Amino acid sequence: MSFMSEFKQFALKGNVVDLAVGVIIGAAFGKIVDSLVKDIIMPVVGLIVGDIDFSNLFIVLGTVPEGTARTLDALRTAGVPVLAYGSFITIAINFIILAFIIFLMIKQINRLKHEAPPTPAATPEDIVLLREIRDSLKK
Repeated sequence: MSFMSEFKQFALKGNVVDLAVGVIIGAAFGKIVDSLVKDIIMPVVGLIVGDIDFSNLFIVLGTVPEGTARTLDALRTAGVPVLAYGSFITIAINFIILAFIIFLMIKQINRLKHEAPPTPAATPEDIVLLREIRDSLKK
């Protein structure tokens, strides 16, 4: 079997195609959740806790060169080590929302795939015959 035919057989298996579709949809869904957290949830949380922009919460771990603005982007550009815990909080919230949504989706899929209870096996003919005999003797 040639290399190309092996690759074609591998690539066209249902699992590989399903995985590729899942990765593409997951990437798009991740962007949607990222926008939800960044543009909708975090501003509301910032408003509740006092107008804080979580993406700019950081602790400077090194010396700041003269003339460098004390913003996260400027400090990173200047090569100053910073502990950007605000970005971590945002990403953690993003992950929790994404995990919760995936949990709900899988729960719904499992509910839809719920199999009907199996039908009881047919009663053997000798048992049916014995029951008929028993019932006729009761009369």
